[in-house]
Amino acid sequence: MGRMLIQSAIDFNIDVHVLDPDKNAPCQHLARQFSVGALTNADTVYHFGKQCDLLTIEIENVNTEALEKLQEEGIPVFPQPKIIRLIQDKRAQKQFYKENNIPTAGFVLTESKQDLYALEDMLPAVQKLGKAGYDGRGVQVIRSKAEFDKGFDAPGLLERFVDFDKEISVIVARNKAGEIQHFPVVELVFHPEHNLVEFLFAPADISVHIEQEAVKVAKKVIETLDMIGLLAVEMFVTKQGEVLVNEIAPRTHNSGHHTIEANYTSQFEQHLRAILNMPLGATTTKIPAAMVNLLGEDGYTGLAKYERLENVLALEGVKVHLYGKKLTKPFRKMGHVTIIDEDMIRLKEKVRFVKENLKVIA
Repeated sequence: MGRMLIQSAIDFNIDVHVLDPDKNAPCQHLARQFSVGALTNADTVYHFGKQCDLLTIEIENVNTEALEKLQEEGIPVFPQPKIIRLIQDKRAQKQFYKENNIPTAGFVLTESKQDLYALEDMLPAVQKLGKAGYDGRGVQVIRSKAEFDKGFDAPGLLERFVDFDKEISVIVARNKAGEIQHFPVVELVFHPEHNLVEFLFAPADISVHIEQEAVKVAKKVIETLDMIGLLAVEMFVTKQGEVLVNEIAPRTHNSGHHTIEANYTSQFEQHLRAILNMPLGATTTKIPAAMVNLLGEDGYTGLAKYERLENVLALEGVKVHLYGKKLTKPFRKMGHVTIIDEDMIRLKEKVRFVKENLKVIA
């Protein structure tokens, strides 16, 4: 995402300096200055930030103490460090929803695996680690008491399993002037085992009522946070037609990649507009779209090869984005494909073709 953000920043003549723990990060050749260092190390983040006019993030796992110190010394940090810290902890996130009457699934905070055994009445449920979970890690479904043995033995939460009809996402942006713009609601389809988005459709196939409710909730979240920047709000639509917030991400997000081709303003440009307090761009959909994540195939680790790429490139309305990652491993995000088409039947046929043909192997 850092790479795609830089590609958008170039249009505004913005020089981007990057701090990343990986010396082979995809954005290294695009950044004006590239530094290797741990995002969780306070000194590293602080000394890097002192060289910048403004700081932003593309991952939440960053040292917030250093960001707060930089903010106190007059360097703008967006999203604000207190918001990043809140979102780093799923327990704090859920309590925020509860305290502010933001609809979400019922939950109980837990301190250790032992706490689970007293919560059999909540089953089936989803257990989440409070911290350190990312891209599906630190999340598991527990369906019976017998599965408590596999529980995470660390502070977390047990959340009632939501019997949902759809999973959706709304990306909303807010600048310092208080202007808010949202992108149209998208429908997410997750990998059945690894809790990663496999593909999405935009706009979502939902009723006008549910669309309005989802947008209303997303705006309430960003306004209540008093956040500046871009916020992805992932939600469940229950079979009873309720909209419940699942999780939020204070940055550009996988559920907004299609906006590069499908909307008048991409999520990356919108993020820059928001943190620089520019007028926010129009988010209107130009054409229906789908996005397919390119994940490393199971059983392959090593130098990445893209099988049958030519077959996919031959399709009309298909745009391939490869992230420049040299090494693949099972289920690693290696790129994405955006497909645009006015006809939803053709769009879905092309999605199936891309999923069946384009494979990342070694």
